[in-house]
Amino acid sequence: MRKLLVLSSFLVPSFGLAAEGMWTLDHLPVQAIEQQYGFTPDAAWTDKVMHASVRIAGGCSASFVSPTGLVLSNHHCALSCVEQLSSIKKDFVKDGFLAATPAQEVRCPEIELNRLDRISDVTNEVKTATAGLSGAQFRDAQNAIKARLTAACVGDNKTTTRCDVVDLYHGGRYDLYQYHRYQDVRLVFVPEKSLGFFGGDPDNFNFPRYAIDMSLLRAYENGKPAVVKDYFPFNPAGAQEGELTFVIGNPGRTQRLLTVAQLETQRDISLQHLLLNMAQLRGMLTQYSAESPEKARIAATDLFYVENTYKGRLGQLQALQDPALIAQKQQQEQALRAFVAKDPALSARVSGAWDAIAKAQTVYRDIEPDYQTKEIGIGFNSQYFKIARMLVRGADERARPDEQRLAEFTEAALPQLEQRLFSTAPLYPDFERVKLTASLTKLREILGTDDPFVKQVLGKQSPEEVARQWVAGTRLGDVAQRQSLWQGGKTAIAASTDPFIMLARRVDPAARAVRMKYEDDVEAVEQKNAELIAQARFAQLGDKTYPDATFTMRLSYGEVRGWSERGHEVPPFTHFAGLYDRATGAEPFALPPTWIAAQSRLNPQQRMDFVTTNDIIGGNSGSPVINRQGQIVGLVFDSNIHALGGAFYYDPVSNRTVAVHSGAILQALQYVYGADHLVQELTVPDMH
Repeated sequence: MRKLLVLSSFLVPSFGLAAEGMWTLDHLPVQAIEQQYGFTPDAAWTDKVMHASVRIAGGCSASFVSPTGLVLSNHHCALSCVEQLSSIKKDFVKDGFLAATPAQEVRCPEIELNRLDRISDVTNEVKTATAGLSGAQFRDAQNAIKARLTAACVGDNKTTTRCDVVDLYHGGRYDLYQYHRYQDVRLVFVPEKSLGFFGGDPDNFNFPRYAIDMSLLRAYENGKPAVVKDYFPFNPAGAQEGELTFVIGNPGRTQRLLTVAQLETQRDISLQHLLLNMAQLRGMLTQYSAESPEKARIAATDLFYVENTYKGRLGQLQALQDPALIAQKQQQEQALRAFVAKDPALSARVSGAWDAIAKAQTVYRDIEPDYQTKEIGIGFNSQYFKIARMLVRGADERARPDEQRLAEFTEAALPQLEQRLFSTAPLYPDFERVKLTASLTKLREILGTDDPFVKQVLGKQSPEEVARQWVAGTRLGDVAQRQSLWQGGKTAIAASTDPFIMLARRVDPAARAVRMKYEDDVEAVEQKNAELIAQARFAQLGDKTYPDATFTMRLSYGEVRGWSERGHEVPPFTHFAGLYDRATGAEPFALPPTWIAAQSRLNPQQRMDFVTTNDIIGGNSGSPVINRQGQIVGLVFDSNIHALGGAFYYDPVSNRTVAVHSGAILQALQYVYGADHLVQELTVPDMH
């Protein structure tokens, strides 16, 4: 990865820079957009954008693209659904899927869509509830007020309403986001994986790209396609060079406002350990996949996730290892601390915040091995164990008042949890055995053979022996069994002899203990003191900065533009002709038969993929790229490799968003797949 040659983007406050920023829709940089591009996003435009965009709750973005609930996202965002609907006889990952009629649209077992309807400022309520508290008391008070706020927001409509309290500016502001929830989501179309992920890992996070990384889903309500007022119609001409573009999506997490101590923990501990685990997991999955075509199909989604995560996190680590980045972060922090020192009242409140956060990093480094293995689950990588933990903890948590529960078991959070828990997606015992064997081996490696927790889990048996016995003896692959245990509550859980339920019961005290240690002595300390630093930053810069990403809706603005690479200009577009030139016949550059047969029907000069200066991060996958008229001109699916450090900074010179061109999507649907009915639906003009 290229060294950070351009650091200007984080030398000065971000509001002065073109394209930088993932902005909340209630605090858009309207004046900056108007000055740079002559366009003013007014309240009506912003309201439409908010309601036409949706979030895939599992970690992607999407948008409504027709009045009958058709939803556009990425191939890789629907990949888990496609894999769950596939079998050895019908491999939709390999062959693609097209519903020729509404009756053929198939429900995805686990996808939930969220449409943002309302944003309310609840900063005063949250900060009043936690005033003067620290540690466990701070955590408990914050969890309680969040539970009360979300419960009141959801009311009696939890099947169709979702509410989340969102932490912005690391505690500088708290907002309540109210969503309309869609849990009946059906697959309409995906291309073959060989086109959705053409170029595979070698092309991932690179450009030029030649992928049709898209999927079409449909939201249903009461058994019928959802009727939606706001959606983005397709513009067949797509994006033009230099054109103003907006990306609306749900970027996952950025760390641009973290302290230097927190960034050093990321650099020295968290990212290094994650990368080591991902590398070992990738090796195991690759070996498993090589054993047969069916095993390759079963492991494909996991392997894609691991390879994508590894490459992305490696880019983040390399960014943090650049001395120039850390030096600039230190300079920013020192400047803010100097500003605080000049104001006695502000200094009295804030000056100790950085040291408190630094002390919390020391605590985290001490508990990190236990936290990652016991609570996060590196030691128990199996869907059976994840199900068992949900059942065991669910029985305990649902017996408590809502305000005293773990966040993931509050009444407002239960619909999504229950959707995952009772998913009809198939489980593959052999695959679960292999994953569990590897993770139990990792557990012993990290904690040591003589660790009491390891002895409690393994006894005198090997990881392979234990995994084989547990997988052979479990009944958690049966949805009816899970429902019975869930409905039976603590009595049913206590009486269960399922090996994974017994394991989850056995290890939960130690896992809860280290979770509480993390939440009390690390997370609560960071949160409380980050709120203070946010006060100082507001005093220094005002409200013209954007918050770090939180997997909530954000708008980024930019333009279609290439960049210079080693003295050469990288054009902003690729074309269908380049796809056929790049194809070799061997994976990951092999074209499926549909595309070979369709070559003569396609316009070779049709733009296929393109890049923009929009500021994005993971979670923006599936975000619509729209023009000022609110029309789809592209579909975000990646960034270039220079943007992998985007968690920590934005470089306007070479950071680029990678998107599929709207014209390429329409041509593919019409001339490759014969989906004229979808082309017609996608180009219905928005009359509102």
